[in-house]
Amino acid sequence: MATMTAATGLPWGRPLVRDDLDRMPDDGHRYELLDGSLLVSPAPRMRHQRAVTRLWRLLDDACPADLEVFVAPFDVVLAADTVLLPDVLVARRPDLTERDLSGAPVLAVEVLSPSSRLIDLTVKRDRFRAAGTPSYWVVDPDEPSLTAWELAADGAYAEVARVTGGETARLTRPYDVLVIPSALVGDRGS
Repeated sequence: MATMTAATGLPWGRPLVRDDLDRMPDDGHRYELLDGSLLVSPAPRMRHQRAVTRLWRLLDDACPADLEVFVAPFDVVLAADTVLLPDVLVARRPDLTERDLSGAPVLAVEVLSPSSRLIDLTVKRDRFRAAGTPSYWVVDPDEPSLTAWELAADGAYAEVARVTGGETARLTRPYDVLVIPSALVGDRGS
């Protein structure tokens, strides 16, 4: 029998599952599950949020009717013990519920933060690949840069774009969009 931790009411001594996330406080942190382990991220910085909202707008403006674009927090349930919150995601409308996306999005985007950089570039990318997510992008708001991978026939991710600063990436999956990293993070008032 699992015991509960006093602070959150979470079980102790077993991997966490989707239902355990419902007990997490609404405290400004982001809570994700990765193979039954809890990942907690602090509230993101301004550059991060600027990149997220501008990328959402760019993707949403070009989005075809059968897909929808979301920003975190919106649960992507890859398994009972793996619930991730990509910063931006594109999903097929029939795959969505009011609560979550059960299964792989067609695009998952992570905007790097100091606290999440390593996980976003390795473990999360691998989990989305294994789930069959056709496209995975990473935006570095500090460089600024964009790296995009697409799922190849052999099941591995192949890098299809890497641009920095004012360079333009023309991406065609999940649909046509042009991304300029510096436009995602630049201060429009300057």
